[in-house]
Amino acid sequence: MGLFSRQGQAADLNKMEGEKKILSALTVSSDQKIHWTSHPSNLNYNVSNWSRSLNADEWYHLAVVNDGNTTTLTLNGVSDYGKSEKVIGIAAVKGKGWNIGASEWGNKFNALFKGNIQEIRIANKALTEKEWLVQDARDDEPFEGSNKTLPFLTNKKNYNFLFVPDTQKYSSQNPEIFNSQMNWISNNTKKNNIIMNTFVGDIVDSDSEKQWQNSLEAISHLDKKEVPYMMAAGNHDYADGDPFLTHYGPQRFLNKKYYKGSSHSGYSSYAIAKAGSYEYLILIVDMKNLHKDLEWSKKVLDQHKDKPTILVSHDIIFPKVKDDKTIAVESSNGRLIWDELVKDHNQVFMTVNGHYFGIAHRVKQNSAGNDVIQMLVNYQTNYRGGNGWLRLVEFDEKKNGLVFRTYSPFVDEMSKKEKSYIDYKFLTGENNSFKLDWDFKNRFNFR
Repeated sequence: MGLFSRQGQAADLNKMEGEKKILSALTVSSDQKIHWTSHPSNLNYNVSNWSRSLNADEWYHLAVVNDGNTTTLTLNGVSDYGKSEKVIGIAAVKGKGWNIGASEWGNKFNALFKGNIQEIRIANKALTEKEWLVQDARDDEPFEGSNKTLPFLTNKKNYNFLFVPDTQKYSSQNPEIFNSQMNWISNNTKKNNIIMNTFVGDIVDSDSEKQWQNSLEAISHLDKKEVPYMMAAGNHDYADGDPFLTHYGPQRFLNKKYYKGSSHSGYSSYAIAKAGSYEYLILIVDMKNLHKDLEWSKKVLDQHKDKPTILVSHDIIFPKVKDDKTIAVESSNGRLIWDELVKDHNQVFMTVNGHYFGIAHRVKQNSAGNDVIQMLVNYQTNYRGGNGWLRLVEFDEKKNGLVFRTYSPFVDEMSKKEKSYIDYKFLTGENNSFKLDWDFKNRFNFR
């Protein structure tokens, strides 16, 4: 749907080999994202900026600013996705203006806007934020948070497991955030006694070689520092030719001591890592090949009944709001995983997944009456595709507790001036920062 568009087409300025390509347009895409596309005067192709996904029936303030060098798209005071190209100006056909409430194709109206527009202002220069129509267009704060410096270990004998939520928007739009995450992990795993770093899936947004290369560049930080990590695939990672296996299949892990093997499909795998008083098993169960890999997964569990196990799969639980409170509900895949791999395998004490938009956690009892923690971590629909947030779980055997933290190295690197109202180093709130009592000796007594 077109909010507004520049009249004229690329052919009028001999751009894009002519054709009917629009010159500039601010539109709402089919997946409810704001899309700004424009032909600058210095390039022969159009450059696009995107926002995060929007909600229906809410008002938003949008600002598109070209300062003669770069273009930014700001949504409610925050620029989600940047562009590295030098973008000089906005191409225009002399004598033609703008369409309001419509896009244009071949000099004809196209994609009429369905909704409400309060006011549109178009200026002949880059306006500062103080000159915008709305100077303080904040969302209700999407999260509670803190920018204090907080410890990741409350005792030097404690240890962490780290989970990387869906990175697809970083691979497609903000690779600098992906690099920030991986650089921090590579430099802080030893310092913070992080035993394993596990990706929950959706490494890329689509099967684009550029996106795969962005992910490889970021994750190479871990390989260079020999930092332990395991990877689950998500629905966005599957494509003809199995690019996930090409880049992140078993061959990538064969020389890593903690890696112990994979299923016949190549997508499910497991690792064993020593931490504190225990040897932990990290079991990756693939989403797409779930039925095919069930027997292999059961065999791994049956062979390691003495090892506390964290099971990671892309699709297990999703959030649901009930009585103004977010609760966790299992999906059909999650029910199958529970029935076949968790309920009667007492060593599985935690499951972690992404896929569904949002955050949630719950504690459920297995057939032995013991607690199993289930956790969803996925921030991709939030500003900048997740703002670099990572989930860490601190294990404190001495005090019999688990501490769950949500931290963004990307925000931590920002100066005070760079931070906006949505930028927190640590997220707080019941599903982002919480503690659970955990009797290690009793829960991990599998005799």
